[in-house]
Amino acid sequence: MESLLTSSPVYLMVKLQAVQLKPPRRFELTRISSNPVSVAALARSSLGPSHRKPPKNLRYPRRAKLPPDPKINIFLKKNSPSDTDSPQMHSDCYVRPESSDNDDSAATTDGLLWSPDEIEAISSLFQGRIPQKPGNLYRERPLPLPLPYKLRPLGLPSSKKHVRTVSPTSISSRFSLCKQVYKNPQFLISVAREIRSLPSEKDASDVLDKWARFLRKGSLSLTIRELGHFGLPERALQTFCWAQKQPHLFPDDRILASTVEILARTHNLKKPFDLEKFTTSATRSVIEAMARGFISSGSLNLARKLLLVARDNKRTLDVSIHAKLILEIGKNPDKYKLVCALLDELGERDDLDLDQQDCTAVMKVCIRLGRFDIVESLFNWFKDSGRELSVVMYTTLIYSRYSEKKYREALAVVWEMEESECVFDLPAYRVVIGLFVALNDISRAIRYFSKLKEAGFTPTYDIYRNMIKIYAACGRSAKCKEVYKEAETAGYKFDKQIVSLLLQVEGAV
Repeated sequence: MESLLTSSPVYLMVKLQAVQLKPPRRFELTRISSNPVSVAALARSSLGPSHRKPPKNLRYPRRAKLPPDPKINIFLKKNSPSDTDSPQMHSDCYVRPESSDNDDSAATTDGLLWSPDEIEAISSLFQGRIPQKPGNLYRERPLPLPLPYKLRPLGLPSSKKHVRTVSPTSISSRFSLCKQVYKNPQFLISVAREIRSLPSEKDASDVLDKWARFLRKGSLSLTIRELGHFGLPERALQTFCWAQKQPHLFPDDRILASTVEILARTHNLKKPFDLEKFTTSATRSVIEAMARGFISSGSLNLARKLLLVARDNKRTLDVSIHAKLILEIGKNPDKYKLVCALLDELGERDDLDLDQQDCTAVMKVCIRLGRFDIVESLFNWFKDSGRELSVVMYTTLIYSRYSEKKYREALAVVWEMEESECVFDLPAYRVVIGLFVALNDISRAIRYFSKLKEAGFTPTYDIYRNMIKIYAACGRSAKCKEVYKEAETAGYKFDKQIVSLLLQVEGAV
């Protein structure tokens, strides 16, 4: 019976726990034998009630013991001759001093022996980052695996966040038919053609009614302009009247501006009408459309009056309206005073923002008027604005300085064109060759005359005339006859001055 009890697992477990709870007397003696105070304290503690059997709740705890306080490092306390504290204990392990004679036997019988690396790693948990072992600290990490959505070919559908950046053909199916049609130029022009093909007794509403559900605000402005190009202002007015009755199409300034411009261009606006009342109530786009219509129709007095009324009512119009009016009035030499007044008004504008076409048009009018200072200021303003200078701007400036007889200054512009690698067109060759003839520079005139032919251009009457003049001035009669025959082959007939010049060169020879 006794052998069965001693061999039972319960008995062995109790025995094992009793052994674990038993204090390691030999370790304590070997460690504190050098300190007499500690030995006396241990002798006193072994005589009192410390040998009593601990209660059940301490022998068989229901839960694991709490972890040690992280503020107290029980693993790094070193043994020194001045230590007076009792040895540091742990429920599962403890550290033996290096001077112990029975290290191996104590490690196997009383507990585990912690290596210095393990002690350092455990202590670092309560201090911060785990120290790295010496070695390659900056290892190269492998690249991440490619994501599937980044390996798609270009032809696959894109995400809906970037639908607008994709080509229209790939997104056309995502929109409804109405969104595809309401601002499509081909569709709107086809509507204008259908209206044009209607019999005269039918109204434009017959065509517009069937397309009404596909139209939106601003759609019919292109249709109305196209009807104006067809010369059908009545149909354009019918289209505007039909749009007024559609609540989803009107009010719309774009349709109104297109209609007003066509009616003003074709002289179909009701007259007389109060311009002052119109400028105070109409929007800027509608006023500008009426001014463009007056200018296109040749009603320059009405256009000028409209600009004056708008200025008096403090309505600022686009500077392009002034530029177009200056260009049209500048064609009449009798109205140069009015052009000068318009140029002064244009110079007073703080918001001067002319495009290249309007700027060169104003510069050419100023050359006719002899206002070369305005030409220079406009060129410098356009250049300082950061926009790219074209061959037209360079040619206009060269011709302005040529007309002012500032040949050396004009030649500097030619070299600037060459440095900027500006490609010459036929008007540029004509002006530059005329400049070299005025400078009596025959070598450069011949060189640019050859470059003109190499570029594939056909010389004009002025170019042939200038070349004959410079060859005659140098006494080269053979070249004069060659150029004269080439011009006659091209179909040009020279005046009496050139013929007499050729006879003088032949007589001199």
